[in-house]
Amino acid sequence: MPRKRQRVQTLHNAPCKMVLLESTEQNEPPSSCSEEQNPKMSRYFQNLKVRLPSEFYNQPCIELAKSFLGQVLVHKLPDGTELRGRIVETESYLGGEDEASHSRGGKRTERNVAMYMKPGTIYVYQIYGIYFCMNVSSKGDGAAVLLRSLEPLEGLDMMRNYRNGRRHEKAKPLKDSELCNGPSKLCQALDLNKNYNRRDLSDDQDTWMEAGSKILDQDIVSCARIGIGSAGEWAKKPLRFYIKGNKYVSVRDKVAEANS
Repeated sequence: MPRKRQRVQTLHNAPCKMVLLESTEQNEPPSSCSEEQNPKMSRYFQNLKVRLPSEFYNQPCIELAKSFLGQVLVHKLPDGTELRGRIVETESYLGGEDEASHSRGGKRTERNVAMYMKPGTIYVYQIYGIYFCMNVSSKGDGAAVLLRSLEPLEGLDMMRNYRNGRRHEKAKPLKDSELCNGPSKLCQALDLNKNYNRRDLSDDQDTWMEAGSKILDQDIVSCARIGIGSAGEWAKKPLRFYIKGNKYVSVRDKVAEANS
């Protein structure tokens, strides 16, 4: 008996990326969206946007921070507009003995409780009273990954509008590479704030992650985190990760790049 597999079938009168899944025989080709019609599209799932499942986030903090590189963060606005950016830079905060972590020493407060929730929970906190930073809880008590920089993919005009709302009217126009090259900048650009704190990325209707590209180990730079000079020896630990050569990274570490 022929084995079964999943076939991609195009919705009636919809573009190729809108799909339904149904069972079909293994040797039967997809019925539409052929490679002749769209030569850049694979016969199977190349153009399909897939939400990352809950299991993806259940990784130790360092592994999750590296795994995030290349994945796509999505935020859906109230009017239905979807903003997308590829994650290109992260930092790990391990909890416990990590002196730079909000949960150091097992500290648990109303502010940081999301760090102790199931892996994949959003932790948004405020800095300087006006800016926000987005983290995602990982496997490990009180551990979370900070999202530092994105490569904007969709909704750049809207991102620019959100960023310009906090800039001087005579400031120079923002380059695409300046829209999301920092933790607070990406939150501004995607309009992420404390309203999204403690939400689950695996099933939230407004904010989620989609599968992106796999980044090889040799293309990942590991270096010290930024802005934690008071954390003693932990300030020097290589717990920041970014895609080597990516122009959307917030700050390059040329010494670490040379050694990677």
